[in-house]
Amino acid sequence: MATPSAPTARFGTVVVVAGPDAFLGERAVAQAVAQLRAAEPESAVTAATAGELTPGRLMEMTGADLFAPATVAVIRELEKLPPDLAAPLLAVAGDLPEFVALIVHHGGSAAGLKTLGQLKKQAGLVIDCPTPKWARDWADFVRAEVQAGGGTIEPAAVPQLIEAVGQDSRALAAAVAQLLSDSDRGAVAAAQVKRYFAGRASVTSFAVADACLAGRTGDAIEKARWALATGAGHPQITSALATALRQLGKYLGALRSNAPGGELAKLSGAPEWKLRQLSEQARSWGEPAVGRAIRLVAQADAEVKGAAGDPDFALEQALIKISRLRRA
Repeated sequence: MATPSAPTARFGTVVVVAGPDAFLGERAVAQAVAQLRAAEPESAVTAATAGELTPGRLMEMTGADLFAPATVAVIRELEKLPPDLAAPLLAVAGDLPEFVALIVHHGGSAAGLKTLGQLKKQAGLVIDCPTPKWARDWADFVRAEVQAGGGTIEPAAVPQLIEAVGQDSRALAAAVAQLLSDSDRGAVAAAQVKRYFAGRASVTSFAVADACLAGRTGDAIEKARWALATGAGHPQITSALATALRQLGKYLGALRSNAPGGELAKLSGAPEWKLRQLSEQARSWGEPAVGRAIRLVAQADAEVKGAAGDPDFALEQALIKISRLRRA
């Protein structure tokens, strides 16, 4: 039985790209344009942000082009669409000529969701671009990038790459492409990741979080200072702390509910390779302490984003307070 091909963008239809991950959204739009141009190489491509649209501009973009046999219209930032243009846009989307393709991108905010929902109902292709949320989602993302590049990757190299580069889809995709281009027959090994990213893997935001939760306060502060000096941002560290604490809290909850061992990774939102670390952390943390630590991280996150005058001091104070919540 033949495997069905993935759906592609087609003329005469609407393509909806939606989700908060900017890199994945940009790539999805670019891929849809490429598919349409492959079907009609002489097609004209026009683009605009929704906030720039007027009724006349919308009709111009989605109408016939005097010098091209087909038209591809790209509208970005649907969330910024003026309210009075929602009805005209939906009308155009519902009656596209067979030589016009409309690509609409929504950046994932709460604005414009009603129009987005109606466009999805009319669309011939919907591409969701959520930001990976859990550690296992990031691991799946890396493996998918490697597979899409025609390569393979050692299991141990996946978490190693994520720890080295960080939870950033654009950076991870670039890292995978670099590794595949320089690897032997497209096989990415853990040793190769270590060789390429040793300088970054030694101190990352997640290494700061791990040291903090282990009660190594001085080590956590030292790693945080080095991470900031080598390009990490304060919000990256608070985000890593929040992720680590959420995983630990869910792991503790799963233990309390007597979940079977095979369910611990799923319930905690952590990859199986991290369960051993969570098991060790669970010996020194209780759910109330994790809750207090999460509140401290939320406060620190606000402070490093402008609520405090000295983000370095605010971050270090948070690391000290969180470490103290750990039982000896």
